Amino acid sequence: MKKVLLAASVAVALSVSAGAADFVLKFSHVVSENTPKGKAAVFFEKRLEELSKGKIDVQVYPSSQLYKDKAVLKAIRLDSVQMACPSFSKFGKFVPNLALFDLPFLFKDIDQLHRVQDSDVGQKLKDMVTAKGYVALDFWDNAFKQFTSSKHALISPTDAKGQKFRIMSSKVLEAQFKAVDANPQMMPFSEVYSALQQGVIDGQENTNSNIYTKKFYEVSKYMTVSNHGYLGYLVVMSKKFWNSLPADLQANVKQAMKEATAKEREWAVELDQSQFAEIKKYADETKKLEITVLTPEQRDAWRKVMSTIYPKFYDDKVIGKDLIEAAINTK
Repeated sequence: MKKVLLAASVAVALSVSAGAADFVLKFSHVVSENTPKGKAAVFFEKRLEELSKGKIDVQVYPSSQLYKDKAVLKAIRLDSVQMACPSFSKFGKFVPNLALFDLPFLFKDIDQLHRVQDSDVGQKLKDMVTAKGYVALDFWDNAFKQFTSSKHALISPTDAKGQKFRIMSSKVLEAQFKAVDANPQMMPFSEVYSALQQGVIDGQENTNSNIYTKKFYEVSKYMTVSNHGYLGYLVVMSKKFWNSLPADLQANVKQAMKEATAKEREWAVELDQSQFAEIKKYADETKKLEITVLTPEQRDAWRKVMSTIYPKFYDDKVIGKDLIEAAINTK
């Protein structure tokens, strides 16, 4: 009898704790938990539950357990999940202005990039996304992109002439490579390794993490550390869920997100540096990869040529002159 009573009391306790939260927030993303995005999502979960004193139960679903990036935005609109963190390219069809971050050599360094994201420029972009039925919370980092090639080292802009570079679907990236007389080839990310291996393409651009984890360095002879473009994510929330929260819990969400963003930025830099170190180790040990780090002068030469594409995107329906100039003038 005592065992029955004990079991009953445990069941009651569990049901009370399970029902303690007033709101359940499902956070869906596509990467593993040990990535900067994955770790930041877990940090956000713990911090929001702490700040809300358990009123919001955050449930993080990593590694596409619920949705892939292409499907998650529809799920957010339906409130099937409440948060996601897709790459900028997934917003391209309804907020093309986010292609601002694709523009080559627009940012001097990561600090200036963050100042742009935290400025009126970033807020305007978030407002555009929010106007489309989401609540845009903050920008999270992947990293800056580098070039690799199997033909010859990319040190000056003329070195790219005639080379075939893989790009993801982007008018900006297409224009970027045409500016240096290269041939952009649109191709799924999953096909890049074999295309490099077979010589279907000569080169590609990507972050150190993608170059390292997908082993692009093994099928390239040259790598140029250019930091010419940026890959990032936008954290968005279901508008229905946001509107259901009282003001104090909305403030908790904003605070937890602010802290998680600061952490995510730190972890992104750490991963970028550690994985570049692994690529460099491979280069030093095998002598099969030659790495060039552009000097400020060399980088400026690339910037002068590639920045000639900016006026092509001055139309507000593409990116917008005001946004581009405001980003450039952010000190």
